[in-house]
Amino acid sequence: MKMMIINIFFILSLVSSISFASVQDFCVADPSGPQGPSGFSCKNPDQVTANDFAFSGLAKAGNTSNMIKAAVTTAFAPAFSGVNGLGISVVRLDLAAGGVVPLHIHRGASEVLIVIEGTIRGGFISSDNKVYLKTLQKGEVIVFPQGLLHFALNNGTGPALAFAALGSSNPGVQLVPSALFASDLPSELVEATTFLSREEIRRLKRVFGGSN
Repeated sequence: MKMMIINIFFILSLVSSISFASVQDFCVADPSGPQGPSGFSCKNPDQVTANDFAFSGLAKAGNTSNMIKAAVTTAFAPAFSGVNGLGISVVRLDLAAGGVVPLHIHRGASEVLIVIEGTIRGGFISSDNKVYLKTLQKGEVIVFPQGLLHFALNNGTGPALAFAALGSSNPGVQLVPSALFASDLPSELVEATTFLSREEIRRLKRVFGGSN
């Protein structure tokens, strides 16, 4: 009898999970509508075209003439409206020699990065502060688990190109340097929480455009 009850609960939980499965083929993003936990509102299917499922924004190299010598071009919803609700998105990463995508996190997705050209040193830090590093050549990949600090650095002598697939149509990104030095978090609090000197914090805030 006890085993029967367990089986019934298992079947009910399975049916419950199935009931949340998609009831339509797709949900092309409608940026003018409200956004919920599962993504943007759906465009009227009668207004959807093949163009909604294609994106040309990753075809062109990004501008790497900046402080980090890197350009990150994203194909997230709603810019790429066809991925809305599908749990996928794509990023193009252009890195000049010495270019870096600083430590950052994606709150809503794991990431797989594949090197197309050049050499990229990628890594992440687990929640127990263990560091995982790998130098990647053309055709090689690395995975960054969801929510963990990770980075990509071009440690070669020429430009590097990579593409990344993420497990969310809108994974979000927070760069550690921007959070600390491009925000209005008071310098004394940055000093207290990072152990950096006040002078260095002020210098970095000037570089990143932060205040306070």
